[in-house]
Amino acid sequence: MTFEPILPWPVLVVAGIGILVLTAWTLIPRQGTRLHGKVRPAALRSAAVVLLLIAAMRPGLMGGQSVGASSEIDVFFVVDTSTSMAAEDHHGTETRLAGVKQDVTAVARELAGAKFSLITFDSKATVRMPLTQDATALQTAMATLQPQRARYASGSSVTIAANLLKDRLDAAQKQHPGRPALVFYAGDGENTSAETPTPMDATNVAGGAVLGYGTGEGGRMRESADGGAGYVKDKGSNEAKDAVSRIDETQLGRIADQLHVPYAHRTGAEPTSDILRGVQLGKLNTTAGDGPGRVELYWLFALAAFLLAMHEPLRHFFELANLRRTLRNEPDL
Repeated sequence: MTFEPILPWPVLVVAGIGILVLTAWTLIPRQGTRLHGKVRPAALRSAAVVLLLIAAMRPGLMGGQSVGASSEIDVFFVVDTSTSMAAEDHHGTETRLAGVKQDVTAVARELAGAKFSLITFDSKATVRMPLTQDATALQTAMATLQPQRARYASGSSVTIAANLLKDRLDAAQKQHPGRPALVFYAGDGENTSAETPTPMDATNVAGGAVLGYGTGEGGRMRESADGGAGYVKDKGSNEAKDAVSRIDETQLGRIADQLHVPYAHRTGAEPTSDILRGVQLGKLNTTAGDGPGRVELYWLFALAAFLLAMHEPLRHFFELANLRRTLRNEPDL
């Protein structure tokens, strides 16, 4: 059996020690309490966490055939998910984020075999997906992205992800020195933070592009992804007009200059080749045919953890159902 952990080994070791300590603490009887009836739920919860930890190690068996490709490049997608990305002015009436999803998927398809990472930002920056060659995971992560709801928005900086991106790029370089990294920044350039945007650091950036979405005329934004939701209102308007978001290409051009990559305005009509023009794709290694493959087993442990975790809520559900049935069958007093 082999392991390909999704987290660094030190992190998994610390997590494992924490689980053992927590399990022991849970099972130790307290003064004045009885342990009977508490061991089983605590043990099941602990077992579920242990199984998840094993799943995070990605156990597998050698076997089958290995057919695929690997490219010696890392690709970082930095995607704006602020409320303004819900503006309906991309390729007609599509949202800007819908355009980003199409372009990211297309770029990933062209760079098949590379390692991909997804960083999103609105009021804060988040690593949605660490570097991985699993293109399906990237597609899933992009498919589930939604713009931040207006009620939760507190202002966003167009470069709030600068420090997080730099950390991820530095970590990738330490792990694979000399391996080129591409950065594709996708957003509308609308800065709603009171603070001046932090400059983006081009260190360790070998290429990529800044992709702009939206129009100068602007577009209205719905409160949520629900097609029936109302539009965000302009708080500065006494007439409660619909708010309109407009692309800021000057800001996007400034970010492109900082990253030393080209800027491209995306309207939904341009081919993907425009994004990759001038990008060095790195060395592509393809393996196919007789090479040994790997059978993934992590999903078995994840499934077992899910079943164990469902034990307690199901038990409470059936207890509640039995209680309701008993009360319904009792004669009225």
